Amino acid sequence: MKNKIFYVCQNCGYRSAKWIGKCPSCESWNSFTEEISVDIKKNKNSLSIEKPQLISQVKADTINRYFSKIQEFDRVLGGGIVPGSVILLGGDPGIGKSTLLLQVCSQFPIEDCLFISGEESKQQISMRFRRIYGDRKDLEIFTETNLEEILNVLKTKNCKFVIIDSIQSVHSDQIDGLPGSILQIRECASKLTEFAKQSSTAIVLVGHITKEGNLAGPKLLEHIVDVVLQFEGDKHYSYRILRTLKNRFGSTNEIGIFEMGDRGLMEIKNPSDIFLNNLINTPGVAISCAMEGTRPLLVEVQALVSNSGYSYPQRNSNGFDMKRLQLILAVLEKKLGMNFGNRDVFVNITGGLRVDDTAIDLAVSMAIISSYFETIIPQKAIVIGEVGLTGEIRSVSHIDSRIKEADKMGFQIVILPKLSSSKDFNKSIKPIFVETLNKAFEKIFNSIKYN
Repeated sequence: MKNKIFYVCQNCGYRSAKWIGKCPSCESWNSFTEEISVDIKKNKNSLSIEKPQLISQVKADTINRYFSKIQEFDRVLGGGIVPGSVILLGGDPGIGKSTLLLQVCSQFPIEDCLFISGEESKQQISMRFRRIYGDRKDLEIFTETNLEEILNVLKTKNCKFVIIDSIQSVHSDQIDGLPGSILQIRECASKLTEFAKQSSTAIVLVGHITKEGNLAGPKLLEHIVDVVLQFEGDKHYSYRILRTLKNRFGSTNEIGIFEMGDRGLMEIKNPSDIFLNNLINTPGVAISCAMEGTRPLLVEVQALVSNSGYSYPQRNSNGFDMKRLQLILAVLEKKLGMNFGNRDVFVNITGGLRVDDTAIDLAVSMAIISSYFETIIPQKAIVIGEVGLTGEIRSVSHIDSRIKEADKMGFQIVILPKLSSSKDFNKSIKPIFVETLNKAFEKIFNSIKYN
């Protein structure tokens, strides 16, 4: 056994034989700390040798998942919790990670679930749990930060589902370094993952995030686990979104939507109705439909164009990609002759939602035009389409699902790319096809009439 001293970047996990002021990998300053590794020689005779095997000879067993009975949580995981899987959940402090996991634990029988906390006392956990459920439900909790003690308890209890809050608070006596260091996080996560695979116990690891919004610890942590979830939301809104960043057992496109209340997190069954509940027909407002996984969401796009009092006009977006906004403004100037050189432009997706779907490009464009000319987009019209660099309106995917959602919410007109095809057009919703931004401008602001 031989000890080696090296230096590790606490931001990205880059290793160096000597101390460096600036990390060559992530370019962060003064982020290197000293770590001591222990090399253990392995007995080559003890290693089991497995021969290569054809895929056709491997028996594919059906995965029997655990259901938490919280549909939004199960949907994000791909239909439930896979036995033996390791899930990493990250999010801002106070966003509701522990509250969500307490509610998930409450859906399991007491003997099948264990909540392990290294950050809160038993009294703190009890207060939160009783605030949500009162005396109607119970849960077994364990406050410990030592990895060896945690593994000993897990081996004796034979649980199906375990929460560890958080992985940064867990440490091993066999590893040098403070809790939360790169080496401790990596080794503790590896040991817990090994136990999960051997015992078929599903484990959820709560992870801290950095000020940039990335999961704290080495990038290897995300590679070790099976599923990476991000719990996000705006502190000024009560809505929370559970998003999948990695999933070995399902899609990474699904999201779960919750609302934070006095009694914990509540599932949002019809998010389109929630995001449009304060809709006002005024200049600068357009409605579009974005796809989050297999779920269509109607979103309200707001835009404000005003004269600038600065030498450099402001560009600001909330919930929409800033680079995409710059692209749309350039196309509007080129193709429609609009001048934004002396005007501030602000774009907002209401409800604290962040949308990366390019299908709302046309809605953002029309909202900007509406505010620019102080014209109103008809209230019962929904705008769907991607804007290209030459001003063309490009087709988008899942057009049938988008139209169904718009029809269900009472919209009468849908503006969409000309190449789009759908089987769901009926008498209750009228399609208007456009090829370019010029045609969209003409159709939306000049030609739309109701029956």
